[in-house]
Amino acid sequence: MIDLWFVIIAFLWTGYFVLEGFDFGVGMLAPLVSRDAAEHRQSLQTIGPVWDGNEVWLITAVGAMFAAFPAWYAGVFSAFYLPVVLILAGLIVRGVGLEWRGKVTNPFWCDLGIVVGSALPAFLWGALFADLVFGSALAAVLGGAFTLAVCALHGAVFLALKTTGPVRRRARVTAMAAGAVTIPVAVVALSSLGSLPALAAMAALAAATALIWRRREGWAFTATAAAIVLTTLAVFMELRARPLPGLTLAEAASGEYTLTMLSWIGLITLPFVLVYQGWTYWVFRQRVRTEPEPHGEHVQVAGAPPK
Repeated sequence: MIDLWFVIIAFLWTGYFVLEGFDFGVGMLAPLVSRDAAEHRQSLQTIGPVWDGNEVWLITAVGAMFAAFPAWYAGVFSAFYLPVVLILAGLIVRGVGLEWRGKVTNPFWCDLGIVVGSALPAFLWGALFADLVFGSALAAVLGGAFTLAVCALHGAVFLALKTTGPVRRRARVTAMAAGAVTIPVAVVALSSLGSLPALAAMAALAAATALIWRRREGWAFTATAAAIVLTTLAVFMELRARPLPGLTLAEAASGEYTLTMLSWIGLITLPFVLVYQGWTYWVFRQRVRTEPEPHGEHVQVAGAPPK
């Protein structure tokens, strides 16, 4: 049961990083790939129907840690209290910016909040997990730089996949530039892990850059997602042996009865969550086109029924 729930928690964190990774990237890059209000709206509409659903993975992952490994949960969120508070602040600011930018006359502060609220968690999650694995400030900075760069690449590829016209072209150029930065950072950051998944993650990032250059946005997005999956796998392989200094996984775990009850709850609810989220992405699978609209009117999201 202990190993099963460790795998489940690793899966939940992986889903969060893959899905929220392109959210963060789009939030950071929207002003860069847009030249006017319509293009900016087009960029943000790519994540409009899904960003809040993607954050559910974080809530579920943290909740599962609390229930299955309370000592691990307490140790991590106590030791990294300040970074976690800053992450939550960033997520709140980003959410407010996304919800309010279509309701104000001048969206400058909303756009700034989206950029900062995307970049801050993208950096801090990498710093937190790198510090958790290696226990040094240098590793934390390097881990944060790595996740920030990967999210930028992941988001740029997602924008190229989901948009049309000038935004798509600029997103492709941005993705190639992000890949040129991400690959050397990944070599330095992931070589410390020295595992097969870490090496495969480097190869996936290189493949993503080559694929976006060849205009294969779908395969490039698959490659960036695979790189995040492999990196998370490498990190959790390290945490399996030592989730916290002086604490084993068995010592951190709840009792057998609690884990058994959690397993039944997860068996019942998890398939519904996965099916619902998969259906959401299927409904909003179309590319988003530039559709200028007067201020104050509802912003039509691709795939949604007309108002």
